[in-house]
Amino acid sequence: MKRLSAFLLMLLLAMSIIPMPTAKAEPVTINVYNWGQYISDGTDGCIDVNKAFTEATGIQVNYMTFDSNETMYTKLKTGGSSYDVIIPSDYMVARLIAEDMLEPLDFENIPNYKYVDEAYKNTSYDPENKYSVPYTWGTVGVIYNSKYVDKADIGSWDLLWNEKYSGKILMFDNPRDAFAISELLLGMSINTEDRDELRTAAYKLIEQKPLVQSYVMDQIFDKMEREEAWIAPYYAGDYLLMADENPSLEFYFPEEGFNLFIDAMCIPKGCQNKAAAEAYINFLCNPEISGENLDYLGYSTPVSAAKDYMDPDTASSEIAYPTAETLEGGSAFMYLQPETSQYTDSLWLEVKTQGGVDTYAIVCMAAVVALLIAYFVIHRVKTKKRLANRCKKWKTQ
Repeated sequence: MKRLSAFLLMLLLAMSIIPMPTAKAEPVTINVYNWGQYISDGTDGCIDVNKAFTEATGIQVNYMTFDSNETMYTKLKTGGSSYDVIIPSDYMVARLIAEDMLEPLDFENIPNYKYVDEAYKNTSYDPENKYSVPYTWGTVGVIYNSKYVDKADIGSWDLLWNEKYSGKILMFDNPRDAFAISELLLGMSINTEDRDELRTAAYKLIEQKPLVQSYVMDQIFDKMEREEAWIAPYYAGDYLLMADENPSLEFYFPEEGFNLFIDAMCIPKGCQNKAAAEAYINFLCNPEISGENLDYLGYSTPVSAAKDYMDPDTASSEIAYPTAETLEGGSAFMYLQPETSQYTDSLWLEVKTQGGVDTYAIVCMAAVVALLIAYFVIHRVKTKKRLANRCKKWKTQ
């Protein structure tokens, strides 16, 4: 019995020393949905952010892209896909909050949030800082090719309506940005919800349509770099990338004003890996990662400490970091009521589909024509009756 007890004791000791096989944990993968060409991917020796995150955490990244806030919103709204991190713009963050489409963040998992500048906290789109963390900020202006565009023509948004450059002008392929340009040119607020003003802005875009080569988002890079087009409105950060490829490209802030935006990291409802998603957001807030990422992108960082890790030329660029005086001309997009967004979408459809002809004007013209036809028909009937009466009188004589 003692021998058996001794054997069992030795067996237990051996079991405590030799590791027992355990179930292998499945690797965690997060789905990240971001704008196209909006993260450093290792090109030209720059940091590959997603790869660096995986090496640091073991969490894999399935990275997908969209080309407008509206595309992203539609994908979320219709379902069928699951995302862990999305990066919408300010006004779209507000809309997603209003429609209960975002998860509140656990900031215990995002300690690097402390590096975000106070200017980018308590924003109008997320006043309680519950649902978003700033990723970048930036501005919208006009990019033009100095080889083909006369300097005397620049300075205003009206360059996009200049017939001299017909067929060489690009335009935003999303209603919020496109309407903002028209509204600024007409002296309106970019957040107007007045239907008469929105229709007037639509008329202005319809007026522009015959001059537009195409409506674009990410396609702008190839078209402007290859000089297939000469003029386009776009984001200042992307301009800096394009100018690296084509030094003839230049940029200006229109005198009527421009959009000043923040793009933020959020977690949508239906997220499968919330803690891992928060780890990703935390990683992007690291000053060194933010600095190297935005040094490549050309966009502006909401983390001032990140500038220590940037090329001095990028950190001091007055396009990426405009002066306070320039920024006074900027306006942020605000959340618009759903009925306003729907109305704007319907107007945008008119702009895109009617070939530069005002359907309202067509309806009015058609009504006038119908009245004229009715008048002539009635007049003709009366004339026939008068003639018939004359004939009767002649026959009775």
